[in-house]
Amino acid sequence: MRKSFKYRLFTNKTQEAKLNSFLDSARYLYNNALEHRILCWKGWHKSISYYDQSYTLKEIRSFDDNIARLNFSASQNILKQLDKAFQAFFRRIKSGEKPGFPRFKGKNRFNSITFPSYGDGIKFKKGKLYIQNIGLVRIKLHRKLKGTIKIVTIKRENDKFYAFFSCDKIPQDILPISTKEIGVDVGIKSFAVLSNGKVIDNPKFLKQSEAKLKSLQQLYSKKRTKKTKKNFASLHRKISNQRKDFQHKLSRKLVNKYGFIFVEDLKPQKMVKNNFRVLNKYISDAAWSQFFNFLSYKAENAGRIVIKVNPKNTTQICSSCDEIVLKDLKTRTHRCSCEFEVDRDYNAAINILRAGQVLCSEQEAIYLNR
Repeated sequence: MRKSFKYRLFTNKTQEAKLNSFLDSARYLYNNALEHRILCWKGWHKSISYYDQSYTLKEIRSFDDNIARLNFSASQNILKQLDKAFQAFFRRIKSGEKPGFPRFKGKNRFNSITFPSYGDGIKFKKGKLYIQNIGLVRIKLHRKLKGTIKIVTIKRENDKFYAFFSCDKIPQDILPISTKEIGVDVGIKSFAVLSNGKVIDNPKFLKQSEAKLKSLQQLYSKKRTKKTKKNFASLHRKISNQRKDFQHKLSRKLVNKYGFIFVEDLKPQKMVKNNFRVLNKYISDAAWSQFFNFLSYKAENAGRIVIKVNPKNTTQICSSCDEIVLKDLKTRTHRCSCEFEVDRDYNAAINILRAGQVLCSEQEAIYLNR
């Protein structure tokens, strides 16, 4: 199992200046590599690959001192990022999607640099993090690193620096076997309703800070100062952290209690495209995809099972008699001709549970018939 760990770096002014300079050099390399590809195609209709650009990297480092200060493997990784952007561009063209040509990175738009191999330019030394040409940087290890460190990324977030460690071979923390099952219906009015009838309130962190966000946005529109921009970014980061904290705690509770967790296989990005602007805002604030990701990796680590079921008609089907009862978003109560009347989300959660149980039975039958 692979997992990422995030830690805060505490830099002095010299180290902070050097890290900012590194990111500027990394952005310069990325932009020049992109321009190189564009010019070669416009002038000679020649496609430049990652290997072509990587081959010239040593020569570039011989006459550009700023690029030379960057770790060589990290510089190669920057060129790989650009190559991946082009691969994604061509893939979208082939599939008929909106392509989105790779863009040049503006100032403060290139905020991370990746060391693809731990020990090559970055490693722990004397309780601190050694970064090539930066020195020993203080790091707050608020939780223990697990597994084998493979990749390290240094990232700038709102003028603060963080280290992300991608670790492999994470030992599983298997929980005792549980046969308990639960269906989870996520929503906007309530963040989730469980098939046992429990309702998880939606904290709506974005709405809580909406007035302050609006005020900062108006202030920034009038006066584009660095301080206002920083305050605006800090508030957004606070909202994001609140949301993550809430979802981490909820997913942990569910994984600790239930052996089988059934959720809908939702596509929030597609849902956002087809709804009203206000509804889109609340769908994005709910961050269901993030919650499902937290739930999935925690379950995998604990030996639990998360199964995604087809969301079609989970709200419309009566969980008592299987009759289709059509209702729009405004209708919050499920009323059926069989006289079954419950909250629509609770009805959906029961249907999700049953659909998940059917899937489990089918998968078990396939396994036994092998």
